[in-house]
Amino acid sequence: MAQVLEFKLPDLGEGLTEAEIVRWLVEVGDVVAIDQPVVEVETAKAMVEVPCPYGGVVTARFGEEGTELPVGAPLLTVAVGAAEGSSGSEPSPSPSSASSSLSSSPSPSSGTESSGGSGNVLVGYGTGAPAARRRRIRPDRLDRAVAEAPVSVAPVVAAPVAEVLVAEVPVHEGPVPVVSPLVRRLARQHDIDLRRLAGSGPDGLILRADVDRAIRTAEETAAATARVQAPVAAVVAAPNGVAAASDAERIPLRGVRGAVADKLSRSRTEIPDATCWVDADATELMAVRAAMNAATGPSAGPKVSVLALLARICTAALARFPELNATVDTAAREIVRLPGVHLGFAAQTERGLVVPVVRDAHTRNAESIGAEIARLTELARTGKLSPAQLTGGTFTLNNYGVFGVDGSTPIINHPEAAMLGVGRIMPKPWVHQGELAVRQVVQLSLTFDHRVCDGGTAGGFLRYVADCVEQPAVLLRTL
Repeated sequence: MAQVLEFKLPDLGEGLTEAEIVRWLVEVGDVVAIDQPVVEVETAKAMVEVPCPYGGVVTARFGEEGTELPVGAPLLTVAVGAAEGSSGSEPSPSPSSASSSLSSSPSPSSGTESSGGSGNVLVGYGTGAPAARRRRIRPDRLDRAVAEAPVSVAPVVAAPVAEVLVAEVPVHEGPVPVVSPLVRRLARQHDIDLRRLAGSGPDGLILRADVDRAIRTAEETAAATARVQAPVAAVVAAPNGVAAASDAERIPLRGVRGAVADKLSRSRTEIPDATCWVDADATELMAVRAAMNAATGPSAGPKVSVLALLARICTAALARFPELNATVDTAAREIVRLPGVHLGFAAQTERGLVVPVVRDAHTRNAESIGAEIARLTELARTGKLSPAQLTGGTFTLNNYGVFGVDGSTPIINHPEAAMLGVGRIMPKPWVHQGELAVRQVVQLSLTFDHRVCDGGTAGGFLRYVADCVEQPAVLLRTL
């Protein structure tokens, strides 16, 4: 007899507590193999394909594309032991048969011998953990829940299964009849008292539609009150009429955008930053790059980008000024100087700004750094960077010149201590060897944490970088 196992959103590591469903990779009724990716989710770090540790037939999915789920929330259920006699085109088991299987199914952390689970260990899905106890579901309750559940409030295929898990919770006394953690969080965010809501689900279960109605009612009441009692205050609060407009678009700060917002806010709050900048004649650097890329023969390697050369210059500068390859332990009130350079570089993608990290950049030459930057950039473009590839940086290089701007005052990538910004390289009038000439000029800006060093150190670092840009032979002395 098949057993229906529930697969929950695992802990994806790096302290992440939630993820947004981007794309389902399986449908209800599909046969899945052990460790087959079943859903693509977006975390605050990266896009991740989540593999299912069970093999069998998918009987239910929880959550539509675009839904944000907390770690530990159900993702899908799989009928283990039914795959041999099923095909991807067969319908999912009936609710009554699913309920009888659920009553005796082992937990997701059972061993592979009893569950058919993966031998690989997902965080939160160890193969040797003790089984968790599950509640027995009565078939007649499940059938009644399926028959009574309104279609308009159950767009997810597996909604009846989720609702029946709390069908025995009292409606008028005891715990609030809510099964979904998302519904609870939505109510908290909008100050909705769940005890005052009458649930429209089976046995008074409070659904998301109930909370949405309460939110709309509260907003309409507040708007009406504001129009009647305080029209002047409304104008003062939103002088341009945008913030108070009922048709204004509201974009949730979540996923990558939310993570960037949190990190930038924390940087501005904690770090006393300062910025210094200098214009540099990059004509010689561009000539050296052209000569490198024009080389032919067995010794000629791949093309070297300007960003790779600047990255190599940064690692040389950090070797001379290690104060900037550091972080601050605010709790211990200590400056922590880091032994290796893990160089981050800002990359703009369709999902927002991300900072991939070139590991051990201080041990690489310009060619190696360039190859790694190209590899990570492609992963960023396709949304396939792992959380590990987006964390652990010690210094960041930000080439905002690609946007056609000359200068900027970058915000430090917390908890790092400095960031070098690079503007566009363009022809400008410049005094060269005592005469006015047209040269390739770039503006370099360094934003640094004033706790780790003073202006003399920051200025020395920036001047060394500028000298290497203007006279690449300066860099050769340190290689």
